Amino acid sequence: MAIKSFKPTTAARRNMSVTDYQGLSKNGPEKSLLAPLGKNAGRNSYGRITVRHRGGGNRKKYRIIDFKRQKHDVEATVLSIEYDPNRSAFIALLQYEDGEKRYILAANGMKVGDKVVSGEGADIKPGNALPLKSIPVGTFIHNVELYPGKGAQLARAAGIMAQLMAKENGMALLRLPSGELRNVPETCMASIGQVSNIDHENVKIGKAGRKRHMGWRPTVRGSVMNPNDHPHGGGEGKSPVGRPGPVTPWGKPALGYKTRKTHNRSDKFIVRRRNGK
Repeated sequence: MAIKSFKPTTAARRNMSVTDYQGLSKNGPEKSLLAPLGKNAGRNSYGRITVRHRGGGNRKKYRIIDFKRQKHDVEATVLSIEYDPNRSAFIALLQYEDGEKRYILAANGMKVGDKVVSGEGADIKPGNALPLKSIPVGTFIHNVELYPGKGAQLARAAGIMAQLMAKENGMALLRLPSGELRNVPETCMASIGQVSNIDHENVKIGKAGRKRHMGWRPTVRGSVMNPNDHPHGGGEGKSPVGRPGPVTPWGKPALGYKTRKTHNRSDKFIVRRRNGK
């Protein structure tokens, strides 16, 4: 998909761009695969804000996506490529030979009428899903499971892909989009190719109202607040934060402070972290 820009009729329009949805389905989503999606505006069950800057936004329904791809050796036809308001990637509506319909993440280059299949004997072509043990080394993949049968958790965003680097002792070594090298059980499922909507990263929001439509409320810097509202606040004019390093509104270290557990059970599967260490 291309990026669509506009004539600068207003200041916001000048810097605004959107994804060109010309090739997507205009028929609307498959109603049998929709689920209600409630809003909580960043509040927990007590009504207290636990995630700031959330609220409002357009109403939307959840599309039930098949992240497991466990319908093996049954060929499916791509009925449509659709927009999904819940993710950056496009989704594909499949109809299997037995009549069942499912949504999957659309691979880059997937078109209406294409045939896809999952299973160990599937061809190495975009959209097909295979266990990692059946995929040749060097192949670009997406929609990768972290634990067998749990459903895909890795490489699911628009334009993203991982690469299968090696296979040894029942484990597959993957290079993730972040640069991390990680071992994953080779019985995990993965889809071939790159995730669709590769131009998503080039879209410019352009105006504040468009962000509000997405459910994001305004964010204010701590340095322009009062001292009773934020540790960075107060002072005359543009003042420094007045501390050894930046902190959250509650005094915890921020901006670069590592929050990952020091003794995480999955550490043994990480060969190299994304920062190269």
